[in-house]
Amino acid sequence: MARFGTSTLLGGRLCGCTKLVLAFALLSLLCGCAAVTNPVANGVPVRRCPPHFLGRERENDEPVPLSALRQKPPEQYILEPGDILGVWIEGVLGEKTQTPPVNLTDRGRLPPAIGYPVAIREDGTVSLPYVEPIKLKGMTLIQAEKAIREAYTVAKEILKPDRDRIIVTLLRPRQYSVLVIREDSGGLTIGSNGVIGSTKRGTGSVVDLPAYENDVLNALAQTGGLPGLDAENEIIIQRGYFKGDGSDERLRQEMCLYAEGPHRNRTNLPGVETIRIPLRLPPGEEPPFSPKDIVLETGDILYIPARDTELFYTGGLLPPGEFILPRDYDLDVVEAVVRVGGPLISGGIQGNNLTGNLQGTGIGFPSPSQLTVIRKLPNGQQIPIRVDLNRAMNDPRERILVMPGDFLVLQDTPTEALLRYLSLTFRINLFGRFLNTEDGQGTATQQFP
Repeated sequence: MARFGTSTLLGGRLCGCTKLVLAFALLSLLCGCAAVTNPVANGVPVRRCPPHFLGRERENDEPVPLSALRQKPPEQYILEPGDILGVWIEGVLGEKTQTPPVNLTDRGRLPPAIGYPVAIREDGTVSLPYVEPIKLKGMTLIQAEKAIREAYTVAKEILKPDRDRIIVTLLRPRQYSVLVIREDSGGLTIGSNGVIGSTKRGTGSVVDLPAYENDVLNALAQTGGLPGLDAENEIIIQRGYFKGDGSDERLRQEMCLYAEGPHRNRTNLPGVETIRIPLRLPPGEEPPFSPKDIVLETGDILYIPARDTELFYTGGLLPPGEFILPRDYDLDVVEAVVRVGGPLISGGIQGNNLTGNLQGTGIGFPSPSQLTVIRKLPNGQQIPIRVDLNRAMNDPRERILVMPGDFLVLQDTPTEALLRYLSLTFRINLFGRFLNTEDGQGTATQQFP
């Protein structure tokens, strides 16, 4: 009885010591566990978050037809100021015994031009010997030849009808000078830990586009093609800036609009506008620009902005860094964790181990499942959205999309943190003898967890 009492007393003391140890362990857990002190743990669960905070899918967007970026050429060339004609008038512009000069243009789509160069002036007229200026603006080549013939045979009677030799051809079409600024010439250097650096080198080109080819598609074709993956999927046209009356107030207004240009579609100044041309649109949505908008004029600026702001950031139990978002398809939170090399149903095995072991010893540790997405709102505020990764593996509604500027913080839940702490702190050793004979003994030892 005495022995039993002593054992009971000793057991009671050991139980009290155990409680004390557990109390100190719990205090240390509360002081240092990020799962308990996590300042973003009180986020809004995904299933309770308003839909307009969850972002819009864009991988189903359809590319804008390239034909929508190109103007439709007319059936016949219409003359305007800036066109240079090849004119031959026997006895007036060229001797009767002389062969008309033939000019081969540098553009293979135009036929050879015959005659001497004559430019259509700003008022739409041409100046020829012995006659008054002839207005050719808005005419076709056939109509222009007829107008010149009437001026020499009917109005002035310099040439005899039906015996004149007059030839009018197009020597060089009018040109439109456009400035193209691109920020996608270099690109982003992407490493395993996100965006390491940028090799972007912005380029600028002055492009001369002939008539009926002065559109967005031809300007892109001459400066490198469609925007690359390191640029926005849109084109911005700034039109009419710095073309006012020269007053200080007009210049100040234009400079303010120019600085805000990439964020505005239209302006309230006469002749000044900023046009945004998206290259991908949701299914069924009509393009927000008209055929007139894609026609470029002299002085227009075609701007392709970089995609520097489409990044998301990681922290907590995820490798810290900044990562670039895909441009043409969606990335949800589960895919983002995999992309950055975070733990996902790993049982505590680190994916970046150097030992070559694919399996760990023992039962393993619980995988962290509490992911908080800190999302910026248009009004400058932010909202924390709580995602359960375990639930997200089975419920697609939990797999929200990652948006530009999101901050992803992965932590253990309090239960996972406690299990991990106990697994790392406490060890249970079991010792037993399973064989005891005169010839030998057998023992076994097992350690948990």
